[in-house]
Amino acid sequence: MHPMLNIAIRAARSAGNLIVRYVDRVDRLNVTQKSYNEFVSEVDQQAEDVIVEVIRRAYPQHGILGEEGGTRQGDDYTWVIDPLDGTTNFLHGFPQFSVSIALKHRDRLSQAVVYDPLRNELFTATQGEGAQLNERRIRVSRHHHLRDALLGTGFPYRFVVDVDAYLAIFRDLIVSTAGVRRPGSAALDLAYVAAGRLDGFWEFGLKEWDMAAGSLLIQEAGGMVGDPEGGDRYLGRGDIVAGNPKIYEALIEIIRPHLARLTADRGAPAG
Repeated sequence: MHPMLNIAIRAARSAGNLIVRYVDRVDRLNVTQKSYNEFVSEVDQQAEDVIVEVIRRAYPQHGILGEEGGTRQGDDYTWVIDPLDGTTNFLHGFPQFSVSIALKHRDRLSQAVVYDPLRNELFTATQGEGAQLNERRIRVSRHHHLRDALLGTGFPYRFVVDVDAYLAIFRDLIVSTAGVRRPGSAALDLAYVAAGRLDGFWEFGLKEWDMAAGSLLIQEAGGMVGDPEGGDRYLGRGDIVAGNPKIYEALIEIIRPHLARLTADRGAPAG
């Protein structure tokens, strides 16, 4: 195992253990609203602190990009951290959330961990070495047609003005597929694509820490990841499409005609 991946695993498990200790004490947590429909609890912050501590102890010279403000400049390496992806689920007792940690080397993803602490499922990847779930190799699904595909998505919540364009895409896809699921943790949804549990995924308005680890998992599992135009700017623009190669191409074809409307509708966050 790559030593930097080993550190990411240690950090993810430490954060996951902390999160699980609070599962039955959610009603006692301090929760604040960062922006419209976006909440943060003291668990988010504590989990990020735990992750950063593990990383900084091993690699004090590395940079940090954390969702909860743990951003620090460093050398050619940057850790991209979402300490609790699916905070709203966690706060409602809905058992679908994860810890997401990725490492970039000169803007190229090199390591990835997505950890589901409730199911003790650890998704890992090293660039060029494949993806694993609990140390067993995983691959994207083999479905070739949308009619057989199970898709994941996330509803727009930061940019409410995206809803009409999103619903048009949703309508086209829901009648063309075997089903669409909206579990609420983008990092875990992307990991499920890598493991073949979902055939494809799309979502708009995400942040880099939502996507970084999951996107490397998919690529190392033989899948494709891109922006809705089929390009590679998804981490920067926050709009992502992913899937096995056949389903990815089919998703792009359905989403592309709606992009002009999406661009026109997008504006400042509601609130």
